[in-house]
Amino acid sequence: MAFAPGDIVVLKSGGQPLTVVAVEEDSVECIWLADDGVLHRETIPNLALAAVEEDEDDEEDEDEEDAA
Repeated sequence: MAFAPGDIVVLKSGGQPLTVVAVEEDSVECIWLADDGVLHRETIPNLALAAVEEDEDDEEDEDEEDAA
């Protein structure tokens, strides 16, 4: 699967959402905010990540909020 900066991904083994900031040939650099408020940055192999599918209901909610 090809990832691009700005994509939201998760580890296939589970965990919180990560934001892709850079893509290399076989790895992806991600950032995330830990529960304690610390920003983390790590390079992770492509094979360990899965894309997060944005829910259509979430998109509709965002559109409604923008219109308000």
